[in-house]
Amino acid sequence: MALRDRQSGIMRTKSVEQSIADTDEPGSRLRRDLGTWDLIVFGVAVVVGAGIFTLSASTAGDVAGPSVSLAFVLAAIACGLAALCYAEFASTVPVAGSAYTFSYATFGEFIAWIIGWDLVLEFAVGSAVVSKGWSEYLENVLGLLGADISTEIHLGPVTLDWGALLLIGVLTVLLALGTKLSSRVSLVFTTIKVAIVLLVIVVGIFYINAANYSPFIPPAAEGAAGDSGLQQSLLSIFGGSASSTYGIYGLLAAASLVFFAFIGFDVVATTAEETRDPQRSLPRGIFGSLAIVTVLYVGVALVLTGMVSYTELRTQPDGTRATLATAFESLGVNWAATIIAFGALAGLTTVVMVLMLGQIRVLFAMSRDGLLPRGLARTSRQRGTPARATILVGVVVAAGATFFPIGALEEMVNIGTLFAFVLVSVGVVMLRRMRPDLPRGFRTPLVPLVPVLSVLACVWLMINLSVETWLRFVIWMLIGLVVYAFYGRTHSRLGLRGGADAEGVSVRKGVGNTP
Repeated sequence: MALRDRQSGIMRTKSVEQSIADTDEPGSRLRRDLGTWDLIVFGVAVVVGAGIFTLSASTAGDVAGPSVSLAFVLAAIACGLAALCYAEFASTVPVAGSAYTFSYATFGEFIAWIIGWDLVLEFAVGSAVVSKGWSEYLENVLGLLGADISTEIHLGPVTLDWGALLLIGVLTVLLALGTKLSSRVSLVFTTIKVAIVLLVIVVGIFYINAANYSPFIPPAAEGAAGDSGLQQSLLSIFGGSASSTYGIYGLLAAASLVFFAFIGFDVVATTAEETRDPQRSLPRGIFGSLAIVTVLYVGVALVLTGMVSYTELRTQPDGTRATLATAFESLGVNWAATIIAFGALAGLTTVVMVLMLGQIRVLFAMSRDGLLPRGLARTSRQRGTPARATILVGVVVAAGATFFPIGALEEMVNIGTLFAFVLVSVGVVMLRRMRPDLPRGFRTPLVPLVPVLSVLACVWLMINLSVETWLRFVIWMLIGLVVYAFYGRTHSRLGLRGGADAEGVSVRKGVGNTP
């Protein structure tokens, strides 16, 4: 299909050449400072966090029992299939924006907007949710240091979370100062938390009781309050099950829940435009970070459920959820619980920082295309970072985390990410057919089999999310359609150019897409 045949209306596509040419626009150029190790650090930094320190324990207690370790494996397989597709796209189209940019080159502007709006859900909401968790751990750490200080201030009907506000404020300044600096800070915190996770695994091995692994998949049971109706997984309703707690439906639901633990590896793809050698570094960064965190997750899950019975990890009637520290506290190993608290604080810091980085880069890409105000794509001459977009993301995330009582929105973030994975997987097949001539630094093996398996795995995880999550997702997407109809469609640069996205735009040598 000729590129010119698809340049009208909301399905107009932006050629790969034009996307790369736009990276050299004066005033909106990002600095290429990142190498393979930087990308691996970002990937591990964002993924090793809530999944290990909180999600593994609560999911084992409430949903899957000891089989939570298998749930991590299932989620990792889905991520691995999607990672193969991301690696090809990122090395072929090394432009900021990740799935948004990839979709613009294959599905067209309308779908690109949908995926961009979807990534806002993943990164911005994820940042707010995790920063709230960081604030809770800060309060715990202050208590361990002898300072009984609450991180929440009640001002009449309004509750101000100063802990989350402090974190977002510091990280916003750090991200505005430069991506390389952010990578170095992330490296320090990531090293600390990985060392603590390894310590947890080594120490925990000596407390494993093999009897705690039986039954590995507990028999299906009545779920906690509310585990029915809209709170049930979509699959369990269609399958005729009254609950998705324990049993095979519990295992599948757990895989969809712990998928939250892997959210963020795709952030590596959003830094494509800032990578010195994207054809080599991006695939290595994606696969390297995913392999490391999968080993850590499975190791922690096996140790955790071997140390204590899964029944001791259930959520308490007052809503208190079990954490990794819970297992050590129940065995009297309080020193380890203290170290875990400090590790969680460091771990969640990098998670929030890299999620914000991903959101800023997606916002930058959409603004450069005119789908959002163009001023947000302006970069600093000194730092080479989109300062305006950084500040805006910081303000929005801080407002959400500081003033709003954000609950457990892990499922909302999960469904948004899985939807992005589906489109990227399909996009790889489409771009192979549309542009077989493009040089590819990495080629997804066994196309179309691997992309098809990736789509099936992601859709499978999506239908294991709750009905309530699906309804919220649909509402969020409808809001996005309204924003696109009244702003994005009429301000699109591609549309204003009359869709004249030149097929033969020359690109800067070294980007990697010049035949």
